[in-house]
Amino acid sequence: MAEVKANLIVQGLSGGLGRDLMFRRLRDGRTILCVKPDFSRRVFSEGQLSHQERFKQAAAYAKWAAKAQPIYADLATGTMKTAYNVALADWFHPPQILAVAVGGWTGEAGAILRVQARDDVMVAGVSVLISAGETVVEEGEATQSHGLWWDYVTQAAVSGEVSVGVRVVDLAGNGVEAGVGIDESIAGPPQGG
Repeated sequence: MAEVKANLIVQGLSGGLGRDLMFRRLRDGRTILCVKPDFSRRVFSEGQLSHQERFKQAAAYAKWAAKAQPIYADLATGTMKTAYNVALADWFHPPQILAVAVGGWTGEAGAILRVQARDDVMVAGVSVLISAGETVVEEGEATQSHGLWWDYVTQAAVSGEVSVGVRVVDLAGNGVEAGVGIDESIAGPPQGG
């Protein structure tokens, strides 16, 4: 690949040159000369076809999101990327759940359950589901407290074997889930008398 620097004749050119060469103009204004790719004998595997379908979905999302979500343009500022590139990458990268802190929760209402989550662009939402056995006790949305931490304040008292399910969603709609079983049975709030 040849790189053209300050040549008034080829500066800003793009497209084919003969059968074998092509000019490409990069976002930063540089023009490069490279060999044309030849895809005439390519046969795609099932995995490649599946990935192409996913890429079509990602491209459709990125085309919309690059205009509708200003955060993508903000993240692209000062880089070689466009808002479209950032949105496309976000579609392919789901968020991560780093920690679910149930701490010393005793099953009382008003306790705070904390979730630490991150994403390459932003975490759009964290939801919590609390179950006792097979019964859903409560579910709701956590609020971002500081940094990567999200807090959920329990509304109901619960006792017995308890599990906490967490779902984290990013701006592109990717979601991940994690479940935490409370090691010891929660006795529930003290009975007043």
